[in-house]
Amino acid sequence: MGSWLIQNATIVTVDENNTVLPRADLLIQGSEIAGLWSGDQIPPSISADRTMDADGMVLIPGLINAHTHAAMTLLRGYADDMELMPWLQERIWPLEMKLEADDVYWATLLGIAEMIRGGVSCFNDMYHFFAAAAQAVVDSGIRGVVSGVLLGFLPNAEDNLKQAIAFAEEWRGAGNGRLVTMLGPHAPYTCPDHLLKKVVAGAQQVGVGIHIHLSETAGEIEDSQRDHGVSPIRRMEELGLFHVWPVLGAHCVHLTDEDLEILVTHRVGIAHNPGSNMKLASGVAPIPRLLAAGAIVGLGTDGPASNNNLDMIEEMRLAALLHKLHTGDPTVVPAPQALAMATRGGAAALGLGDLLGQIKVGLKADLALLDFTQSHLQPRHDVVSHLVYAARAGDVRTVFINGEAVLLDGKLQTMDEDEIHRQVRKSVDRLMR
Repeated sequence: MGSWLIQNATIVTVDENNTVLPRADLLIQGSEIAGLWSGDQIPPSISADRTMDADGMVLIPGLINAHTHAAMTLLRGYADDMELMPWLQERIWPLEMKLEADDVYWATLLGIAEMIRGGVSCFNDMYHFFAAAAQAVVDSGIRGVVSGVLLGFLPNAEDNLKQAIAFAEEWRGAGNGRLVTMLGPHAPYTCPDHLLKKVVAGAQQVGVGIHIHLSETAGEIEDSQRDHGVSPIRRMEELGLFHVWPVLGAHCVHLTDEDLEILVTHRVGIAHNPGSNMKLASGVAPIPRLLAAGAIVGLGTDGPASNNNLDMIEEMRLAALLHKLHTGDPTVVPAPQALAMATRGGAAALGLGDLLGQIKVGLKADLALLDFTQSHLQPRHDVVSHLVYAARAGDVRTVFINGEAVLLDGKLQTMDEDEIHRQVRKSVDRLMR
C-alpha cells in the first residue's frame, strides 16, 4: 500500500460536531487517514506517492449500506408491485432455489460495481452461497459484512447453520481485513426457536455478530402475537439473541414502546430501508422516535429486487423526505442526520464505529469524492444539504477503500464491468429457462 495526498477539497467529516472544512488537505498512508489539515495548515514537509488536486470536489466518508442482498441484482425488475409475503413465497424464493454459487458471485460483483459508483465503501449482505459473496468482496476491493441466510423451513437448515459458523470463522478478516463475517438467521418468522438458540450459541462461540430482519410488516407482528404471545423483538430478547454483539436488525418498522426500549437498551443496530419499505408498503419505521431515544440507526437499500437500486444517496433523500411527510414536521431527519445515518450510524450499527463512518485521523481511509462543479449542485449555500437533497450517484468520481483507489476519476480499477454484465446475462438466461 502506498500514500495519497488529496488537496483543496471541501471535507465533510461527519464527526459528532458535523464539521465541514471548506478547503482542506487529507493524507492517506496505507489503509488509514494519516493527516487532515484545514486551509493552509499542511506542513511543507508532507509528501505522498500520489497527489490529487480535488478543487471543486467534496470529500465524504464512504457511504455504508447497512442492509442489502446484493446478488438480488439478478432479480431486479423480476417481481414488482406486490406485497412482501406473496413477493417472497410466490416469486422470489422459488427462483432462488435454482441459484448456483457462480450466479451469486457475479451478481454480487454487479451490485458491488453499482455501489462503488454511488460512493458506497462498505455493505452489509445476507444471501445464499455466502462464500461466493465473500469472494466477490475480496476480489472487488470493497469492504463487506457477509452473513449467510438461514431459513428454518429448509430441510437442510441445521447443516446450513454448521456451514455458516465454519464460514464465519474461516473467512473473517480476509481481503486485508476488509471482510467481516456474521451469522444471518433470515427472520423470526422463518426460524424456529431451537434454530435461533443454536445461532446465538454459534455466534458466541466464534465471536461474530448477527444480522436479522426484525418487525418488518404488520402481519409479522400479528403472527408472532398469535404463535408466541409476544412481539418478534420481545421474543428475540427472551431467546438471548441480543446478548450477542453486534446485532443488526433490518427494518424495525412496527415497534411497540417496549420494543423500542429493548432495542435501545441492548444497543441493537437498526438498518432503516425507506425505499424498500415504501415500495412493498411495509410501513414507516418510527425513526424520529428511535433517534430521540438514542437508538443506533443506519441506512440500507435492502435488495435490488425490492428497491430496485443500491443507491445510498437516494436512500438518504428518501429517509429525510419520508419522515417529514409522515410526521407533518419538516424539521425531523434534517440533512446532517440523514448523512450521519448513511455513514457514522451505519458503522456503529455494524460494530465498526471505531474504524469507519467519519473522516478522522486514525480511521480507515474509506472515502468518496463527489464532483460539485455541476449545475445541479450550484450555488453552494449548504454542502451537506446538497449531498442529501440534490446530489446523484453519478456525481461520485473517486472512491478509496482501505486506502486503495477502487474508483478513480469515474473508472473502476478492480473490476471488468463488461465481463460482469456478460456473466450476469448468462445466469439470468439459465434461471429463466
